[in-house]
Amino acid sequence: MSLRSLALLSLCVLLAACNKVNQENYSKLQAGMTKAEVEKMLGSPGECSGALGFSSCTWGDKNSFISIQYAGDKVLMFSGEGLK
Repeated sequence: MSLRSLALLSLCVLLAACNKVNQENYSKLQAGMTKAEVEKMLGSPGECSGALGFSSCTWGDKNSFISIQYAGDKVLMFSGEGLK
């Protein structure tokens, strides 16, 4: 295996290990947390949408995700699926 292939494989393993969409972080979520607190823990969301002071943001993919609904800047409720 070439050095370049080994470096690429190592990077992929490290990125997979750094996945913040997991059961451990999900269990730390609480209603009332700010968007900044959530993003510090989970990173930037993959997608967000909203209107009239309410928004919904999602981290992860269709198989493993955390979805958070905000009222203003505060977590109102959250859900997750496929977390390990």
